[in-house]
Amino acid sequence: MCGRYSLTVTPDELYRLFGIDDKLNLQPRFNVAPTQAAPVVRKTGGEKNMDMLRWGLIPPWSKDASIASKLINARGETVAEKPSFRSAYESRRCLVPVDGFYEWRTEGGKKQPFRIGFREGKPFAFAGLWESWTVPEGLKDTGDTVETFTIVTTNANPKLVPIHHRMPVIVDPTDYELWLEGGSDEANAVIKPFSQDDMAFYRVSTRVNNVRNDDEACVEPLKKAS
Repeated sequence: MCGRYSLTVTPDELYRLFGIDDKLNLQPRFNVAPTQAAPVVRKTGGEKNMDMLRWGLIPPWSKDASIASKLINARGETVAEKPSFRSAYESRRCLVPVDGFYEWRTEGGKKQPFRIGFREGKPFAFAGLWESWTVPEGLKDTGDTVETFTIVTTNANPKLVPIHHRMPVIVDPTDYELWLEGGSDEANAVIKPFSQDDMAFYRVSTRVNNVRNDDEACVEPLKKAS
């Protein structure tokens, strides 16, 4: 699964990766958590844009927003079938910009967090899905539109298995357009463990456990990268 990630790179780096301007005045995020707003790249009206959406999918048929906390991830193996995800998988896919993500492993009876990414620290993108939900009548902010996203997951590659058996689907830059606009069968080819060759991980402070902590200390290594 994926329950936390970071995005600390400069707007110029994002522009080079996605070929779009950062019009959001993004600030470094060291500990992005579910229910928080974060940038996603999607195509709307034929144009590729970067927009702020809330992490945790709310399907259009949902009666309230509470389901979002249960839908922060979507299993790639069943994403085309599950009622919560299949409509978004058909026509509302997105890319989630990141430069690292966190997973926890039990060591000595305690949960030890690890930050996972690429050796050179370059940004990359998760496969995501997005939805637009209209707040139903009778709830606070009735009629408002809430846009949300979820992160697609798959089996972990061999290098990451010792930390966690699942990992987010990382989209190769050559497949960005396919994921955003390809048919569902084409998109399915993207849902696979990413190559372990350039990936690295290292232990970080348990400071990242608390969602209120969102600073550089969250990403500082405790030991040399693996």
